[in-house]
Amino acid sequence: MNILVIEDEPKLAEFIKKGLEEENFNIDVAFDGSIGERMALKNNYDIIVLDVILPYKNGFEVCKAIRAKKQNTPIIMLSALDALDDKITGFNSGVDDYLVKPFEFKELLARIHSLLKRSKGIIISTDMLKVGDLQLDIDKRIAIRGNTSIDLTAKEFKLLEYLMRNKGRVISRNDISEKVWDINFDTGTNTVDVYINILRKKIDKDSPNKLIHTKIGMGYYISDNQ
Repeated sequence: MNILVIEDEPKLAEFIKKGLEEENFNIDVAFDGSIGERMALKNNYDIIVLDVILPYKNGFEVCKAIRAKKQNTPIIMLSALDALDDKITGFNSGVDDYLVKPFEFKELLARIHSLLKRSKGIIISTDMLKVGDLQLDIDKRIAIRGNTSIDLTAKEFKLLEYLMRNKGRVISRNDISEKVWDINFDTGTNTVDVYINILRKKIDKDSPNKLIHTKIGMGYYISDNQ
């Protein structure tokens, strides 16, 4: 699950990020409203945690901008503003939940899980993943590029699924090893690189439009845009 946290207080942002990562969420952080809005519209997130008082653009404005293009992404608003009128403004701008600061992390986590359950039919249950002409059928465990079926091992399938669920997002080798192999590889091993090369041969070898890309020094990503 990918979560965007838009919060300008570094300590609070780090507190939320660390706590959610311990719950196996992937977290991106934006420290002002303008950047947060761009990230929310550019990437696909399962949920957005949004502060109200932000530099450049407040949370109410950011929420309205997101809702204009993404109706179904759950948004939890965080705010020290606890007046009824502030909460009404938040809900009118399109938030799904409103949590007043200070708050207990376990309450934030409970609300995140609640919203994800409510939005399951819209967001979580994606049976078919697509990137360009590449399709991955999660239920049938089948990969198809164009009209050609691609044979993948269980680990290759899991790696490709993780890349496709994070389409366009650069993923580090450590992140891949944790999410796909459930372990941290020693920095001297090249297991991730080997599997990426295997996927490239199976996915991209016979196509002029390469889907699996390398961001030098940062990691790998899948995209139908060069």
